[in-house]
Amino acid sequence: MASVDSLVVRPVEADQLRSAERDSLFALDWTPVHAAAGTEVRRPVEVGLEAGVLAALPDEEAPEAVLVRVPSYVEQPAGGAHELAAAVLGLVQSWVADERWAGSRLVFVTRGATSGEDLAGAAVWGLVRSAQSEHPGRFVLVDLDPDPDAEADADDEATLLAAALASGEPQLRSREGALSAARLGRVSADAPGGPVWSSRGRVLVTGGTGGLGRIVARHLVAEHGVRGLLLVSRSGPAAEGAAELVSELSEGFGASVAVEACDVADAATVTELVDRYGDITAVVHTAGVLDDGVVESLDAERLAAVLRPKVDAAWNLHEATRGLDLDAFVTFSSAAGTFGTPGQANYAAANAFLDALAQHRRARGLPGASLAWGPWAQEAGMTGTLSEEGGRRIARSGMPELSPEEGVALFDAALASAEAVSLPLRLDLAAFRARDEVPALLSGLVRVPGRRTAAGGGSAAAAGLAERLSGLSPAEGREALLEAVRAEVAAVLGHAGAGAVDPATAFKDLGFDSLTAIELRNRLSSLTGTRLPATLLFDYPSADELVDHLYALLAPEASPTGPESLLGELERLERAFGELEVTEETHRQIAGRLEVLKSKWNALRSGADGPGGEAAGTGDGSEFDFTEASDEEVFELLDNELGLGDDR
Repeated sequence: MASVDSLVVRPVEADQLRSAERDSLFALDWTPVHAAAGTEVRRPVEVGLEAGVLAALPDEEAPEAVLVRVPSYVEQPAGGAHELAAAVLGLVQSWVADERWAGSRLVFVTRGATSGEDLAGAAVWGLVRSAQSEHPGRFVLVDLDPDPDAEADADDEATLLAAALASGEPQLRSREGALSAARLGRVSADAPGGPVWSSRGRVLVTGGTGGLGRIVARHLVAEHGVRGLLLVSRSGPAAEGAAELVSELSEGFGASVAVEACDVADAATVTELVDRYGDITAVVHTAGVLDDGVVESLDAERLAAVLRPKVDAAWNLHEATRGLDLDAFVTFSSAAGTFGTPGQANYAAANAFLDALAQHRRARGLPGASLAWGPWAQEAGMTGTLSEEGGRRIARSGMPELSPEEGVALFDAALASAEAVSLPLRLDLAAFRARDEVPALLSGLVRVPGRRTAAGGGSAAAAGLAERLSGLSPAEGREALLEAVRAEVAAVLGHAGAGAVDPATAFKDLGFDSLTAIELRNRLSSLTGTRLPATLLFDYPSADELVDHLYALLAPEASPTGPESLLGELERLERAFGELEVTEETHRQIAGRLEVLKSKWNALRSGADGPGGEAAGTGDGSEFDFTEASDEEVFELLDNELGLGDDR
């Protein structure tokens, strides 16, 4: 992490800028796709967004797909984003919680969400993109024409949706009947462009006393000659370092800097602020908050808390400045809204709304640019609060952090491009190339012959693992699978190798949380070619227990049986003894059950001697048949012999 107490920007040579643009500036493209010949998909079942709609479906064979038509909130996009995102979150949570739908896809259909007509629908796209990342293969997004042809046949739309599902793509758009899939492409800013930052009036910077806001303020003053700034934040002048920042910019550059405490998510407050200053010439909206968690852990309150400073604030700024002659209206979005970062469904929804707002403004002849940033290296601001594990997760994501110098260079490059929405970020394409699955979004940038993308197809790794296990004995196969699982655990936790993972240690003691548990589940699903449940690490809380489960799934015909299986069970039982807090009652119950098992085992031998070396009897002279007796009957016999009959 890098401190940004002060920032000195060095000149960037033209060839350096072009290199940075090629490797660090991207935009979302839409590439034509076609369903595979002969692929058939049954017509999906349709449901609404009301609570309980999935439970109300007939309890019969699950359909291949369940379709949800997302309503548009064109007139009230900010409020609609809150309402729709909360409803979709509830439906997504119900979907992943019910194993009945494990083999089906939930399809969300919007109109104009990817082109700026439906801003609330765009928020849905951001949220579902994160759900797709956390639960691959479970969700599909389809955006239809914003203005459907009134004469269009319902069968034509059904055919189109069937083709979309047959394509295997997770995110599709249809315009005039042609399907295209989301792909990331490089952006060049060779042609001069972007806003001319005026020395007249003031640039309003939200989050202006935070980490990114300070970097932007310094850059605008030092490099673009801006001489009027209005820095707003919830703390305003009371923010740590605010007075020093004002002194630095005013005394060092002669800038006029005003600092205001303002909740930009409050419409009346924003309108009053803009009217009071009256000389706003540009807006840069950097404010935002994080509240990360896997989609199952979110609720309406956590969703709203992240949407307000992004969605509500940006819409309020748009409304309050719509009549002004602005040089620029720039929102700091996040790549989470495009990539669907796991554990950030609320944040992805908020930032997808910002991206759609930039398109919305451009379509109406207003300046608008949304910069969907990758992570920045900074001690202040949102990423400054990341835990050590959070930092490692970013490093593993294939998206290295941007230094402040790289960030301001990309700020200028992005605004010089013609794109309403651009993604200034560093991509470690080699890291993505090394994965077994390349995200469909990156398949235009990362080409690996013979390697499938996440959009569809079988896994070569899974086929190779199954073939390898088939040639091994059960003991050898389990050991090979254990090493593969330990390697995946090590990769998720950032360890150097599998040797750092004790297979008997509980995953929670190894450092797993809900997000890393989902990451490991997804890696193991890819490794085994099996769709595994979200509760995998809770159901099987150590590598040893997990491997037993996975081995039974992958090689059921070769699963250990007989003495080898029993010895393995005894080893696990022995380990469990050391982890229990035993009460007197529990000790009595377990001791009795162990005596039952011992007696049954002895009964398998020729002669079937009972406890004490003599044949077990029923008390009337006849022998007791352990092979035919139930556990309750054996308990009764042992209680009689041990004098415990009165206690039962």
